[in-house]
Amino acid sequence: MSQGGSATINRLGFWSALVAFVGAVGYVASVPLQIFNMVTPLQDSAIAFGFSLIIPVPFLIAMLALHYTVPVEKRIWSHAAIAFASIYVTYCTLNYVVQLATVIPNGYFWTFENQEGTAGPLSLLNQTPHSLFWDIDGLGYIFLNLATIFAIPVFGKMGLQRWVRLFFIANGLITPFFAVAYFYPTFSASVLLLGAPWAITVPGCLLMLALFFRSQPSSDL
Repeated sequence: MSQGGSATINRLGFWSALVAFVGAVGYVASVPLQIFNMVTPLQDSAIAFGFSLIIPVPFLIAMLALHYTVPVEKRIWSHAAIAFASIYVTYCTLNYVVQLATVIPNGYFWTFENQEGTAGPLSLLNQTPHSLFWDIDGLGYIFLNLATIFAIPVFGKMGLQRWVRLFFIANGLITPFFAVAYFYPTFSASVLLLGAPWAITVPGCLLMLALFFRSQPSSDL
């Protein structure tokens, strides 16, 4: 690969991971707004889904860029990460566009006190706990975690790559807790807290990934 081509890939990976990081941080900031009723449910939904929509496609592009920076013998792992990231993008982008373009503009929302949400002809589309789009969202983020799990072997155990690897491992380890938070029979703020490590591991993965691309010697950022 030419130095110019490598620099382009690293630049693309850096900015993609950084944009996804901003989306993840924005979503994390929306959670306490909902829990403590600092904004209306509709406002919080718009903030949460808006920032969440920023994550999937840039994350997929970052994984694709990563695939082209690793040795050929490790590309089976990065290729698998791309496959899982593609499923995450499909599920979650579908969900967030439905919520932002159809559900929220029509005034549908839910609260911890009214988890069945707004009643009406669009209720099926509303992402209330244990609804169709709730399950789609949960599956999407499980596939995001699987993408980070399968990407672990491409990183070394020294220097900055060690930190990327550790964050990816940590994000993989929280997957069972995250699944419980989504799929436990009853939902509450305390159940939501089981998925709280996501607020550290996913932004951490994305930030470390951006720094990884930034640190590449051929990168001209």
